[in-house]
Amino acid sequence: MTTLQLTGGWIEVVAGVMFSGKTEELMRRVRRAMIARKRVQVFKSHLDDRYAGLFAVSSHDGRSVDAIPVDSSSQIAARIDPMAHVIAIDEAQFLDEGICEVATSLANRGRRVILAGTDTDFRGEPFGPMPRLLAIAEVVDKLHAICVLCGAPACRNQRLIHGEPASWDSPVIMVGASDSYEARCRACHVVRRRDEGQQALF
Repeated sequence: MTTLQLTGGWIEVVAGVMFSGKTEELMRRVRRAMIARKRVQVFKSHLDDRYAGLFAVSSHDGRSVDAIPVDSSSQIAARIDPMAHVIAIDEAQFLDEGICEVATSLANRGRRVILAGTDTDFRGEPFGPMPRLLAIAEVVDKLHAICVLCGAPACRNQRLIHGEPASWDSPVIMVGASDSYEARCRACHVVRRRDEGQQALF
């Protein structure tokens, strides 16, 4: 995390590809806040029920913390603990654009808001509200994984269907893990264009 002397409320965003350690970093910050005796509330998108299930934020290595599953930013706003000092939100890319206003409002009221999410989809395009969250945050950390093909820093999510790269017109949201996704660098990232009958690199 960038070292800043912040007072009052602020927004932190941990972004990057899958397998880059975003959730682990969010959990690390949550645990440190708890050690500092801060009251912490954790939310996650209901779309992510991998590993530890629906009521926990969990990393690929099996670590988890309890979390409240939500469908929308309005549900987060309605369920905020008025005594919480820190609000953490995982898988923010699955939420609606209203999460930006919710995060801003919380920060303006003195809360520390930590959001983690994948900033690009399987095509390499900006994902959901993440671009705006990155723009309004005081602190941004972009994490990289390791490309499974060449070992370079990975900045793309490679979606696989039956072991083959997904086509451009596949649905943007498809929750999965290592059976459906790989971390790849820009050069090794492949998206199939079904209408062209060929592969396009992005």
